[in-house]
Amino acid sequence: MKITKEQVFERAKGGQLWAGCLIENYQDSGAKLENRTPIDDSVIGYIADGQAADVDAAVTVARNTFISGDWRNLSPQERKQVMLRWATLIEQHSEELAALDCVDAGKPITECLNTDMPATIETFYWYAEALDKMFGKVAPTGQQELGLIVHEPIGVVGAVLPWNFPAQMFAWKVAPALAAGNSVIVKPAELTSLSAYRMVELAYEAGVPKGALSLVCGLGEKVGEAIGRHADIDIVSFTGSTEVGRLFLKYSAESNLKEIVLECGGKSPQVVFADADLDAAVPHIMAAAFWNMSENCSCGSRLIVHESIRQSLLDKLIAASTSWKVGNPMDDSVSIGPMVEKAHFEKVKSFIDVSIKEGAKIVSGGKIHSELGSGWYIEPTIFDNVTPEMSLFKNEVFGPLLAVSTFSTDEEAIALANDTHYGLAASFYSQNVHRVMKVARQINAGTVSVNGFSEGNITTPFGGFKQSGFGGKDNGLEAFEQYTQTKVIWIINH
Repeated sequence: MKITKEQVFERAKGGQLWAGCLIENYQDSGAKLENRTPIDDSVIGYIADGQAADVDAAVTVARNTFISGDWRNLSPQERKQVMLRWATLIEQHSEELAALDCVDAGKPITECLNTDMPATIETFYWYAEALDKMFGKVAPTGQQELGLIVHEPIGVVGAVLPWNFPAQMFAWKVAPALAAGNSVIVKPAELTSLSAYRMVELAYEAGVPKGALSLVCGLGEKVGEAIGRHADIDIVSFTGSTEVGRLFLKYSAESNLKEIVLECGGKSPQVVFADADLDAAVPHIMAAAFWNMSENCSCGSRLIVHESIRQSLLDKLIAASTSWKVGNPMDDSVSIGPMVEKAHFEKVKSFIDVSIKEGAKIVSGGKIHSELGSGWYIEPTIFDNVTPEMSLFKNEVFGPLLAVSTFSTDEEAIALANDTHYGLAASFYSQNVHRVMKVARQINAGTVSVNGFSEGNITTPFGGFKQSGFGGKDNGLEAFEQYTQTKVIWIINH
């Protein structure tokens, strides 16, 4: 039955939303955690308080299913049909899923409906269609041998999700891992478990074997660590902070040396050269800086602008910022909702205070709307006079604060862009084709967009350099590769 966004909002007000563990033939302990919405800090329901025992149960089921071949031994065409049915169900329930992410994460409902869900749906359809188009190789040999190079599913996959794009990150991890024939265990962020729970229910309805896809909700220090340390999980794909990414490397080293795929933090530069088309650039700069309340690892939080156009660009950005309405994310006209939780709000607020003390100047925004709901609402804020030694230039904020710095030469611009421990994404603006090719090659980031803000699309791999992560990529055919292992079958013809 389809559920409208209004029905989801009503259930949230009544505290009726639920996300439990979904593990075949297993009853959890009944322990649960309050689920509070960042919109007004009210209880909208509960999630299961998963334990290490739940992870053990999910892994046992996943391994048994993988060994039995109930999912991986289906022909690619059979798996494809199941994945297509699942994608269709997600599309049919997209309004419900969008509303769940809105109340769970405080994301504007228009973004959930018009950006997140179309990308989520596209991901499922794309991997469903791609899974029967992955080919192996035949090695060049003489007449007496035949060398086959084949890709097989790796086994049991642990997918640990972030809270900023709940449905979309579920799709990025689960769609390629499951399409490749693996058994998948999903751990959604404890702050945002609702859409993951619903999508797993829809997977079962589509025909995905329950043993091939499990969901374990709960706290990172319980469920996440148990997944990271489990000796019978073959690979963990994690998106989240660099700090937690380091923990997964530790868990792997201290357990079975499972593969770890990390997509971590970012401090992405936006470089604007003197010859840029400023009117065309401004909407992209604003989106890169403030989209999703800047709770985005590829957020373009450092604006590095040529000194000759600094004031002209600032004037245009300040004018543009007036259209970014702050308010209740259930309102269709709102562009900026609350920070996801109080602790994160306090962290972002502290960056405002520290940046002012360090000498940066607020030229737009800066207001905290304590009168709205939870009070965790921060206006899009632009800081000028930010220098490389300042906290706002160096550290990932994950909140709507844009740091503006200037440069005088191309070499200085490139150096400033690369002056970070991260390397997830970057963008720059120029009409000079020679400069475009030079700068695109010299910026150290996994995705570099020119004359616009972009993370690429489903066909292009997404991942970072340096402390933004390694081990594999989300999206593209490369995502299939990280959930498979390469085997050589060498046949000798006597």
